[in-house]
Amino acid sequence: MRQALCQQFGTCGGCTAQHIEYDIQLQNKKKALAHALSKASFLDKTFNEDNIKVFSGNEFYYRNRMDFLFHSNNAGGIGLRKKDDYKKIIDVEKCVISNEELNKLLAEVRSFFENKPNTSANTSTNTSTNTLTDIFNMNMRTGTLRYAVIRAPQNDSSISFVLNSDSKKINETIEQIKEFAKITSANNVIVAYVPSQADVSISDDFFVVKGADMLKETYLGKTFFYHSQGFFQNNSEMAEKMHEYCHLLLTSYSQYTKPAHLLDLYGGVGTFGIINADLFKGVTIIESVKQCIDAAEKNIAVNNIKNVKAVVLDAINLKKLKLPEPLFVITDPPRSGMDMKTIEQLKILKPKLILYVSCNVQQLAKDIPKFKQYKVKSATLFDLFPQTVHSEAVVELVRCVGD
Repeated sequence: MRQALCQQFGTCGGCTAQHIEYDIQLQNKKKALAHALSKASFLDKTFNEDNIKVFSGNEFYYRNRMDFLFHSNNAGGIGLRKKDDYKKIIDVEKCVISNEELNKLLAEVRSFFENKPNTSANTSTNTSTNTLTDIFNMNMRTGTLRYAVIRAPQNDSSISFVLNSDSKKINETIEQIKEFAKITSANNVIVAYVPSQADVSISDDFFVVKGADMLKETYLGKTFFYHSQGFFQNNSEMAEKMHEYCHLLLTSYSQYTKPAHLLDLYGGVGTFGIINADLFKGVTIIESVKQCIDAAEKNIAVNNIKNVKAVVLDAINLKKLKLPEPLFVITDPPRSGMDMKTIEQLKILKPKLILYVSCNVQQLAKDIPKFKQYKVKSATLFDLFPQTVHSEAVVELVRCVGD
């Protein structure tokens, strides 16, 4: 055990493992992955659980996205949810798992919004018409200012202010955000709207106050644009290491990949497909969110990739897609894992290799045994989420000869 670096540890609901030495955190995550794979009775004879590779990076100051909530414990305060009580907010001046640029932007938000008059619902005795900081109240579901979603990838930055779309004081808050946009160092400032009864921090209903609605990241020399209201990996350093590993692993199959096709399943903005396009005759990126596919098409063009196409399609409808043979697959599903319809269709397609990228080892343990025609040849852990119980894993599934 060790002293946690963050003063809010144990009270804030974010981190759960700061009191554990980092090498032990990694050992625990490796054991969890090994346990998940032990449920597969078809491990390749060359696979040894003790040989699970582990990749790690900075254990603190690594995150490039945080969703902070405004609160009225102090006028214009901002922080994170309290542990075991999501309706209460812990004031956070600095987050030790957020990168330095993100913390700088957090300080700018705090400095601008703090100590402003507050007329949110839980201050009913205040009858002032000055609503410069009208903070959303989670109990009453009233008020305006809800989230500041701060993103700070390697060479870009954005702050998305999420407002209660049912508030009658939106215009005043927007004017305040416009003033903030003039002085912040963030490249992009966005206003997004969500209904009072919804508790989400992204929205399709938004407008740009400053800059653009897209951010830019670079992996392995490739440029990737992604939407401020969409998903992208929160740990730039470790995500790039994971992409490098997958590319090298696929390169080891180069004698088979040149005439083959790659399916990038749950492909997002196309990172896996684009990075590995040079190894294959062709690549198809599949993603159900059109916003992501629009970004993927932009990324294909920006990187001058000629053999990749991106398709809006839910993975459960994979059977609607005609794919060339031979086939390789990279699947990167959400925490809920892969739908059985998708798995059954993959069995029909019979890809030579499946790289299963998982952010949930518990779900991985449920999905892997369903691929009975495949052997687990290798498994690798990437710690994208130090100080938490979460991690990312890449499992190499090779089709058994004769199946």
